[in-house]
Amino acid sequence: MAPDLNKASGSASKNEAPSKAPPSKKKEDKKDEDLSEEDLALKQQLELYVERVQDPEPGIQKLALESLRQEIRSSTSSMTSVPKPLKFLRAHYGALKAHYEKMAESDLKKYLADILSVLALTMSAEGERESLKYRLLGSEGDIGSWGHEYVRNLAGEIAQEYTKRQTEEAPIHDLIELVQQIVAFHMKHNAEPEAVDLLMEVEDLDILSKHVDKTNFKRTCLYLTSAAKYLPGPDDLVVLKIAYEIYLKFGEYASALQIALFLDNSQYIKQVYISCDDPLQKKQFSYILARHGSAFVLGDDISADDVDREVLEEIINNTKLSEGYLTLARDIEVMEPKSPEDIYKAHLLDGRASAGASVDSARQNLAATFVNAFVNAGFGQDKLMTPPTDSSSGGSGNWLFKNKEHGKTSAAASLGMILMWDVDSGLAQLDKYFHSNDNHVIAGALLGVGIVNCGIRNDCDPALALLDDFVDKEDPSVRIGAIMGLGIAYAGTQNEQICSKLSGILNEAKAPLDVIAFSAISLGLVCVSSCNEEVAQAIIFALMDRSESELQEPLIRFLPLGLGLLYLGKQERVDATAEVSKTFNEKIRKYCDMTLLSCAYAGTGNVLKVQNLLGHCAEHLEKSETHQGPAVLGIAMIAMAEELGLEMAIRSLEHLLQYGEQNIRRAVPLALGLLCISNPKVNVMDTLSRLSHDTDSEVAMAAVISLGLIGAGTNNARIAGMLRNLSSYYYKDAPLLFCVRIAQGLVHLGKGLLTLNPYHSDRFLRLLV
Repeated sequence: MAPDLNKASGSASKNEAPSKAPPSKKKEDKKDEDLSEEDLALKQQLELYVERVQDPEPGIQKLALESLRQEIRSSTSSMTSVPKPLKFLRAHYGALKAHYEKMAESDLKKYLADILSVLALTMSAEGERESLKYRLLGSEGDIGSWGHEYVRNLAGEIAQEYTKRQTEEAPIHDLIELVQQIVAFHMKHNAEPEAVDLLMEVEDLDILSKHVDKTNFKRTCLYLTSAAKYLPGPDDLVVLKIAYEIYLKFGEYASALQIALFLDNSQYIKQVYISCDDPLQKKQFSYILARHGSAFVLGDDISADDVDREVLEEIINNTKLSEGYLTLARDIEVMEPKSPEDIYKAHLLDGRASAGASVDSARQNLAATFVNAFVNAGFGQDKLMTPPTDSSSGGSGNWLFKNKEHGKTSAAASLGMILMWDVDSGLAQLDKYFHSNDNHVIAGALLGVGIVNCGIRNDCDPALALLDDFVDKEDPSVRIGAIMGLGIAYAGTQNEQICSKLSGILNEAKAPLDVIAFSAISLGLVCVSSCNEEVAQAIIFALMDRSESELQEPLIRFLPLGLGLLYLGKQERVDATAEVSKTFNEKIRKYCDMTLLSCAYAGTGNVLKVQNLLGHCAEHLEKSETHQGPAVLGIAMIAMAEELGLEMAIRSLEHLLQYGEQNIRRAVPLALGLLCISNPKVNVMDTLSRLSHDTDSEVAMAAVISLGLIGAGTNNARIAGMLRNLSSYYYKDAPLLFCVRIAQGLVHLGKGLLTLNPYHSDRFLRLLV
């Protein structure tokens, strides 16, 4: 019987042939002639299988289907180009589909559906999703045996089908079963990103933890944390929580802790400590918390041993930070104090610059004070303010009185920076200035106390004890010194006592504007990212109470900034306060709006907010408008956390430089400095170098300071060379020369051991303070 049936199928195909256009038949013959003997044999073999598949005899059908499966499987297991069986079967795809529809329900029909599913990989029309359709109708065998490309194609079609079914509210359980198989295949074959992408598409990431093992969990979590940056909320938090759970499951506690800090979830932090039994690892966690500026409190359940808990608390509170910093400095032999002249390196320049530098002016002494403080920050010794070890009386008094008024404030405060983090020694050396008759010196000493205690938490609260009495003094400079000292010392602590004290100053009817402005900044620092409503209300009322003349003062801008700091990085939680800001006086309304938006979305990379800010920058306004400056800085603040956004922001700022108004051009160099802070990118360096010679002196000043910011703490030789040349170029221009000196100090910050970059842990986390 079989031969007759074969003849019948053969004659059927002959009968079909005339209905097709003859030229295509000629082309087919020509193609056949071009094929090698081996390929021709394969083609004929496959055509025979197709005929046999349509044979009414089930036994012959089964044998033909098995042979077809074997041929296709062996060719699709690793695809570098379209496999030959798929090429040769293209002409028969329609016939096989038609035959499938005629077949009765049976295992053979399912086998044919499997084959059609693979053939649809290259043959189905766009958007038909036939590969998925036939896969769901086919047998439930191993999909991986058909090769990676087939599985990848299926995953793409599942995503489209899922979206369609969601809109139609159709059941999706059959898709999820297939997703389980695909994810299992991807996870076994080092394709973790594809597995994660598919699960994100079908909104079922919980499946992932079942398929992760100790060989692939690191790659999986790395992709999850990287992808979270590009997801909208709250999807990004869901992804990070799953990464946290996976890290915890496989004992990668330090990485889990980083995610817990990103989520700002104290329960997750506590869980990391409890899950880990290794005391050395717990110390490592404490160092991570200290670096982040977290005020996490250790409970009895974290460490039952009082001694162990005390050691961990010392690390978190940064009590031994100065000790560790100085040990590092000794190990790499940078303890030797440097003078400002060591940084200026005037001997490398021609005569005109060095001649100008020899004049002893108050402005140059002030610049030297800053440079000295920046370079010797935290080292406990210098050549201007701290006395030499071999004599009881030193040059601190002499240098202090080479400055005038605010210069004395800066000189006294610079001692705090030199002795930074060394609370005992720092407070002892600053104590003598509290008995001075000069209020500027006292103000500087108060500010110095804040800088010494910066980032150090101490149960005794020495900074509060010292500064508290001076906050209510009559002299504004002393009050401001004490207020800013408290703000710097207790930044990020949300200390209620300080909040209530500073909020009280904002409500004082007779308090001068500068005292109120610095109180707002200190409140913003102490309650940074806390969304504290009481403090926000106090600043809002202070803004509303200001007179018309006060609203025109530059200092008034510190109040919106203090308000913005309360919502730093908190995104939509600023919305209620932003609505209130729309009721402010029109002179400050837009400025406040831009500042709140910039602070709230800082470090989020939110593209829509960047577009919003760029829209404000595109407007051509009157000169009295001031809100475009913070809009430009806001672009940098939002985009600085993530590399791709950073590059795009640099390009946008270049456009603003070319086409923006003067007030925008003046903000662009500072925005570039903020965007690449302590990250000296060559293209940004070149742009700032060009702008440092700009005809507008304010643009040039901003560019010079920004050169210092992008090189802060890097000792970058190229930037140092640029700044030396600028000091020669601007030797007659005192304000610009002052900016050059500040920038030189910043580049050599802490002799290269400190940074101003607020991001750590591979740019994943932003410092809280």
